[in-house]
Amino acid sequence: MKYNDLQSAPKKSPKRVGRGIAAGQGKTAGRGTKGQGARTGFSKRPGFEGGQNPLMQRLPKLRGFRSLKPKAENIYTDQLQALGAKVDNASLAAKGLVSSEFVTVKLLYRGDISKKVTVELQAASVKAVDALQSAGGVFVAVPRQKRVAKAQKD
Repeated sequence: MKYNDLQSAPKKSPKRVGRGIAAGQGKTAGRGTKGQGARTGFSKRPGFEGGQNPLMQRLPKLRGFRSLKPKAENIYTDQLQALGAKVDNASLAAKGLVSSEFVTVKLLYRGDISKKVTVELQAASVKAVDALQSAGGVFVAVPRQKRVAKAQKD
């Protein structure tokens, strides 16, 4: 069968509503009686429950729900003094300042820094970057390092 051989089914004419009681869809035309849904131009968005908190917003507030997104671990500018000239996830994990080199790490401002340091982390606050650059350091945003999957044994 070719595309040009296809035959489309004849279109069904739409139901004519509001044409009198005998037509079957007269008077209120299937909209019920008064209310928001009976008005012209009404269209509710998916999940709308008339002002009540919708189900998709209520569910995460129930017991037993938690965010699956891992929280970022923080490192502070005053801790950079004790580290080397280059700071990244691996060097922080080796010093024990973060739990693993595979976590997201954010640099936050807490105290000034006087040492020139190159910081390669996932995120940093604006004030921390300013403090780092005023000391002659550089901040480079790098993506989080992924774990390498182990080969499965057969």
